[in-house]
Amino acid sequence: MPHGVSTVLLLAGLAAAARAQAPVVTPAGDPSVASDTIYRLAVKPADYPDEPYVYLLDDGIVRIEADGRGTRTYRQVIQILDQDGVEAWGELSFSYSGSREKLTVNWARVLRPDGTVVSERPAHEQESDVPAALEYPVYSDTKVRRATLGGLAPGLLVDYSYTVETRDPVMPGDFYTAWSVTNSRPTRRSRLIVDVPASLTPRIRERNVRFERRTTVAHGRRVYEWDAQDVPKPPAREPFAADSDTVRVRLAVASPYTWADVARWYAGLVRDRFTVTPALDARLADAVKDAPTALDSLKAAHRWVAQDFRYVSVALGIAGYQPRLPAATLETMYGDCKDKATLFIALAQRMGFHAYPVLLSASGGIDSTLPTPQAFDHMIAAVALDAGRVRAGGATDDSASGRASSGAVDLVPGRGGADGERPGGYLFVDLTDDEVPVGQLPESEYGEFALVVHPDGRGEAVTLPLDSATANRTTDSLVGELSPDGTFSGRLTTTLAGRSEEGLRRALSHGVNAHQRDEFARDLANGAFEGAAGDSLQLFDGRDLGATPRISVAIRSGKAATPAGAASILRLPLRPVFSAEQVSDVETHVPRRYPIAVADVIGPAVYAEDYRITLPPGWRAQLPGGVTATSVYGRYSSSYVQDGRTLRVVRRVEGARGVEPPDRVAELVAFMRAIAQDDARLIMLEH
Repeated sequence: MPHGVSTVLLLAGLAAAARAQAPVVTPAGDPSVASDTIYRLAVKPADYPDEPYVYLLDDGIVRIEADGRGTRTYRQVIQILDQDGVEAWGELSFSYSGSREKLTVNWARVLRPDGTVVSERPAHEQESDVPAALEYPVYSDTKVRRATLGGLAPGLLVDYSYTVETRDPVMPGDFYTAWSVTNSRPTRRSRLIVDVPASLTPRIRERNVRFERRTTVAHGRRVYEWDAQDVPKPPAREPFAADSDTVRVRLAVASPYTWADVARWYAGLVRDRFTVTPALDARLADAVKDAPTALDSLKAAHRWVAQDFRYVSVALGIAGYQPRLPAATLETMYGDCKDKATLFIALAQRMGFHAYPVLLSASGGIDSTLPTPQAFDHMIAAVALDAGRVRAGGATDDSASGRASSGAVDLVPGRGGADGERPGGYLFVDLTDDEVPVGQLPESEYGEFALVVHPDGRGEAVTLPLDSATANRTTDSLVGELSPDGTFSGRLTTTLAGRSEEGLRRALSHGVNAHQRDEFARDLANGAFEGAAGDSLQLFDGRDLGATPRISVAIRSGKAATPAGAASILRLPLRPVFSAEQVSDVETHVPRRYPIAVADVIGPAVYAEDYRITLPPGWRAQLPGGVTATSVYGRYSSSYVQDGRTLRVVRRVEGARGVEPPDRVAELVAFMRAIAQDDARLIMLEH
């Protein structure tokens, strides 16, 4: 839906009083809204000098039946103020499910503010399926209709309306509508109407709504109406701003289902999806043949499914909610998220683990108070960490590998025990990211809402675990010697862990040729000291999920110090944590409107630097004092010492998580200032 089409609101003063049901909009028009009254809301462009367009009307009418069928009709009237507005609205795009829905474009025209029609209909229309890459021939029923508007220019209006009819709901009786009263641009009038059977009481979620909701019950229908007028756009974003739900006006209406209902429905779809055929069993045995423990077998199965089966980026709802059988995924060697998760679950169950499908949103942000399968577009797996001893196949050995399990098990960093002894809870595994080891998740999934679905139809609403900041580390170690001519020779080593390693693993996942190695070594060396040559590069295999993510390069003849009279100035490869400009940017947004996202200040990670440089005989460094800063936003420490000829610089930055109220911005500024003042990239060396 383009440009906030999903924003559907109730127009004050334009709806008929005490309606018994929602108005029916057709290509002939909307009987509840007089177009000329909307066009008269046109603004003076001079009053909106920074806006490319404004919404004169943002309108939606949703009618739902008890079985989940219904219609959603949207209308927007937009006043174009400049050429950027023309570019934004010159083409309209509408998407819908070709198998479950029907699309009707009621009208799409360009007019002058006095109502004179410039173009009655689009100059060009085209409908197509959402294209899939040829190497990923997976079924998708999403269709897109595009309409190109002719004659559009600054000062004109765009008025369009369309209806999507749901003929076959994803889950019988399910519906979900979420709209934002607050648009990205000013909105003169807005309306939302939701019409349901009187016997049905939907779940309603209102955020920051400070106007009255009207409810009418008559003739077997219940109609909810919201209205707003002259809605401003949200305040400008501020540095480290948290979720905008604190300022945006939003509405959501959903069926009265519970998450237990959703789990029962999905359990029925996947009940027969975990069969392991003899051919798959043989391939599993080969995949885990070198695994000495049950945990190692699980890791080997994860690596096989995550890396050897191509991931097809098709959302859970687009290609159907029911995954393919594991045998079919094996035959094609590719699958979407639910295909790969289902295959892994089947393999884990075959090895004696209790494993289950987990539904979630790949981008997060699910409202846990409004249960609906439409909240999910992604699927991962959960492996139960049961107390007691678990053997593959329920026996005393690994029936997939044919060898007894032995050795230590550590399923989650910092937790573990003897073989087969697993602490309570779940190990969550995402099979779509082939560079994320077992025990970690892609960054967007940490701390998000998810639904674990059990075979008997039970559902567990869970919050995916958050890793600690110390689990995500970047450590830089620089050791070497400075010559009297100011050149440096030594070695730079970077070691990563947790989320911090994902980018580097991905970069090294497809191997590095000789030319790339030379470039990589040169870039790393020059990143430390200008003009340095790099050699003896040490890398790791990004696809080896058990390998320590570490890179190291020897630095030769790097220009580290320059003469300054009877002294030299050493340039350390220290990067500032905060610049003066960043501090100033935060200060200019005081007082604040938005809460502060603590994780955005530094990040939930640790950054450590340890530099040890041997100086020429008799040289002495003029060293600054170390800095220590601690607050709710993180911790920072630095130290500068010289022991004999060895100059040592140590810095450690640790981030934090949470959300702080806007009035704690002064503490944030003080924390940033303390760190920004510790700028020791230049150190005077006395000869």
